[in-house]
Amino acid sequence: MAQERNAAIVGIHEYPLRLAPGVDAMQIKVESIRAALEDAGLGWGDIDGLYDTNDGAGGGGLGLAAYLGIRPTVIDTTQVGGSSYEFQAAHAMRDIAAGKCQVAVLSYGSTSASGRVAIGTGSFRGFGGPATAQGNMDSPYGATLIANYALVAQRHMHQYGTTSEQLAEISVATRYHAMRNPEAVKAMTDLEFVGVNEITVQDVMESRIVTDPLHLLECCMISDGGGALVIASAEVARNCRKSPVWIIGSGEATKYLENSGDITISAGAQSAPIAFGEAGVTPDDIDIAMIYDSFSITVLTCLEDLGFCKKGEGGAWVEGGRLRFDNPGGPALNTDGGGLSSNHPGMRGIFLLLESARQLRGESNSQVPGASLAVAHGNGGNLGNAHTGGTVILARD
Repeated sequence: MAQERNAAIVGIHEYPLRLAPGVDAMQIKVESIRAALEDAGLGWGDIDGLYDTNDGAGGGGLGLAAYLGIRPTVIDTTQVGGSSYEFQAAHAMRDIAAGKCQVAVLSYGSTSASGRVAIGTGSFRGFGGPATAQGNMDSPYGATLIANYALVAQRHMHQYGTTSEQLAEISVATRYHAMRNPEAVKAMTDLEFVGVNEITVQDVMESRIVTDPLHLLECCMISDGGGALVIASAEVARNCRKSPVWIIGSGEATKYLENSGDITISAGAQSAPIAFGEAGVTPDDIDIAMIYDSFSITVLTCLEDLGFCKKGEGGAWVEGGRLRFDNPGGPALNTDGGGLSSNHPGMRGIFLLLESARQLRGESNSQVPGASLAVAHGNGGNLGNAHTGGTVILARD
């Protein structure tokens, strides 16, 4: 099928600091929007689509519009966890194609590190809080967020023979990329990582167990940070400063606990075929895979569910440095360093889109020569429990 190119990412900015005491989330958002507009060669008055996840003090569609002094014709406040930005990019593409707006802005700001937010250590459904319909069966048992990911890893190992050494390959690849990204290196330094250097499978295995079988080096960092991106119509995109990065396919899905369900299968198994089908490409065509890496197991299950390999074969498939940017076997994984070694302020989906755009512009610190197609896949919520999958396919101009 012919690819439709109705909307493109034309401006990007990633807030450079991962530890920013004295700065609030709204400042991060506004500075990032300003810089992304400048990158695109556009101004505040050009924004007529505002997409926001209600993050940051005074945020949300109404609050942010008033703060920026703009009057958007579209406001979208979709909040589905870390994949919210993939959902919103898809919505912006559809709104632009329908003529509802011409210039859409997505932004994110968080001060999780400065605020000492212990992401992943509490009950996902607020154990001890008021009862909810969604948390009726799992909240009383008090499982932490990370425990659910560990259960998925244990099940994957039991069901398919996956090993901890294979999961460690994901951490090794992303750290390899992070060490080529000055902002990621500064992040690890500021957040006092033990060893700001490339790592080996053995290093991962020797790092302490956080929740069996997940080791410390398989768990995302907690950082400050944020960013923004500008998505514009084809007419606007052709007159922007940088080469457009086209959004050519998208898919959205949800998954939750079911008695007959398989927790090793993520919502990506539903969202990915929709996105690839709309784009008219296959996983074999993809050069860059920006996959939400809250934990190593998140990446492994999503790679399988996106179709890069068969379910259960991910462990063997990622071995041997396959996911490094300089390995022609590809695709290159999380070339900014990912949530494991670059940033994770709480919801990482926007950074998947930002690095995809950098790669397709030829601006990455771990640049894949001739990269022409990327997939950004967000996992929002809690793998092994209620979560969402958002898949976006992007193409070079």
